Amino acid sequence: MEGILYNSERAEKVLQKAADRERITPEEALILYNEADFLSIQKVARDIREQVLSHKYASYTMFRVVNYTNYCNVECSFCSFMDEIGNGKGYVLTTQEIIDKMEYAKQEGADQMFLQGGVYPELPFDYYLEIISSVKNKFPNMHIRAFSPVEILSMEKITGMSLREVLRELKKAGLDSVPGAGAEILTERMRQIISPKKASVKEWVRAMETCHEEGLPGSANIVFGSEETREEVIEHLNVVRELQDRTHGFLSFIPWTFQPQTKKFVIRSVPTHEYLKVLGICRIFLDNIPHIETSVMVLGKGVGQIGLYSGADDISSVVIEENVLRSFGLKTEKEAIKFLTSAGFTPKRRDLVYNYDKYENLKEKELIFS
Repeated sequence: MEGILYNSERAEKVLQKAADRERITPEEALILYNEADFLSIQKVARDIREQVLSHKYASYTMFRVVNYTNYCNVECSFCSFMDEIGNGKGYVLTTQEIIDKMEYAKQEGADQMFLQGGVYPELPFDYYLEIISSVKNKFPNMHIRAFSPVEILSMEKITGMSLREVLRELKKAGLDSVPGAGAEILTERMRQIISPKKASVKEWVRAMETCHEEGLPGSANIVFGSEETREEVIEHLNVVRELQDRTHGFLSFIPWTFQPQTKKFVIRSVPTHEYLKVLGICRIFLDNIPHIETSVMVLGKGVGQIGLYSGADDISSVVIEENVLRSFGLKTEKEAIKFLTSAGFTPKRRDLVYNYDKYENLKEKELIFS
């Protein structure tokens, strides 16, 4: 099926249904994965993207990733970033070290922080509150996105508070939005393979649903390219779509592929046409999530540009500092603008919750040629 150059009759019907802006079922999404030419998917996804953001534009953002600790007790089989708790080789950043990192980021033009780390139960809840409130006090206009569902669930456990109470305290301290990270593949079979100690599908959904209900919007993703089946990819998308139907808290969705980090984790090399097919299916199937991102950081510049013609409207970059993944991304705003311009788009800067207006006064030529 990998070499499909034409659509089956069933796939043609599904594509027409999607082109007519009718919601397709999980079963029909699987038909597209198995039986549709990726170029046909690409065309329909591109047309749907056009109704969200004109193809004249593609957007990007700027933020600094701050990994506050690499100690972790979850032990995901694919992760080479974590250090075992108690081995004395890891680190925990102080509040001042984090503020210094954000001072540098601000000088580079970033006004947003993405705070994330390992699950380290020995850190008190006050540690997280102090970081957020201190960064917010120092940089009042800094948008803070922080803590994956597994980190938030750990805070619930160490505090004895309800998840809702934890989120309200974090929000009071200055938390603005949350990432739907740590999802990888949302099926119980794959979670047992990838990270048996990680939150279950049910717990991941509970965490994200509560975040959205408490006014903390964000993103969601999928990471594929291991032992998952195509059925499980679609199952993952359906879990996200059903949650979004209830909360409308996901502003964007991004498909990634696994990177080789450890010898014990099985990696399947995902060909470019399959990645673009999945990207297009995400745009078609996730009809209730407005923005689809393609990851230049993970997939590289070439695939990133094609992704913008395959249903995506955003490249996510610029990312200042990345410790968990091998980054192929864009390091400066000048690079991002040149990249999007060379791909045929007018660059449109946005923040982590897709506000464009605050950046409309940026002088594009100065950013490119200064």
